[in-house]
Formats: sequence, structure tokens, C-alpha cells
Amino acid sequence: MFHALSRFGRRRALRTGAVLAVVLGLLAWWLLPLGERTPSGTLTFSTGVPSGVYQRYGQRLEGALAKDMPEVSIKLLTSEGSQQNLARVATGKADFTIATADAVATYVRDGRPGAHRLRGCVRLYDDYVQLVVARDSDIAS
Repeated sequence: MFHALSRFGRRRALRTGAVLAVVLGLLAWWLLPLGERTPSGTLTFSTGVPSGVYQRYGQRLEGALAKDMPEVSIKLLTSEGSQQNLARVATGKADFTIATADAVATYVRDGRPGAHRLRGCVRLYDDYVQLVVARDSDIAS
């Protein structure tokens, strides 16, 4: 009986080892570059007004990518804001942009050119809205 249990233990250990070897092999294949070239080329980023926060995001992205992907050049385009940014990405004049969610919804709702091409990548932050009402208003919060 002891012999049968040890055979069962060996089978289980072999099966576990095989599964582990396959998982580690797939993980190594996925993580190691194995002769892949580093990204190169130019990305166009439509930002915003020269003194605005979207322009600063573009400048910071440009600096970060210069370190991580030195062969990728970022071309920053100032703009008048979200609607112009969206039009540039939707029509292929820019690769990436930042836009508010309501600007995207308006662009899509109005059926503007290339609206079907827009895709979201990341949420940067929540916009806050301040509402000022008369002191005697029923609105309290």
C-alpha cells in the first residue's frame, strides 16, 4: 500500500512540475524581448492651450517617453481644447490627445467626422464642478 501512495505522489509531483515548467516558459516568452526592435517613429499628441494643463501633460509625457523609448519622437500640437483635439485624432491629424468625457460625448452625438475611430485609453482625473446658488436657494449640497 505504501508503494501505491508513493507512485501517486510521484505522478502528482511530475504533473505539477510539468505545469510549472509550461507556465514559466510562457511567462519567459512573454516577458523577454527575444530580438524585438525597440519602438521608433513619431507620435503626434494634440494637447491644449500653451499655458494649460493639457499642454503640461503633453510635455511630461514627452519627457517620460524620451527616457523609456528614446527612439520615439513626440510632436506636441497646441490646440484650442477638447473639440479640436478630438477632431485631430478622429481625422488622423494626431495620434493621441486628452479630452473631457462630455466633449467626447458631444463629438460622437453630433456625428462629427471620424467619431467611430475614437477610443479611450486611460482616465486621468475627475473634473469637479462648483455650483454657486443664491443663499435662500433650496439647493444645499
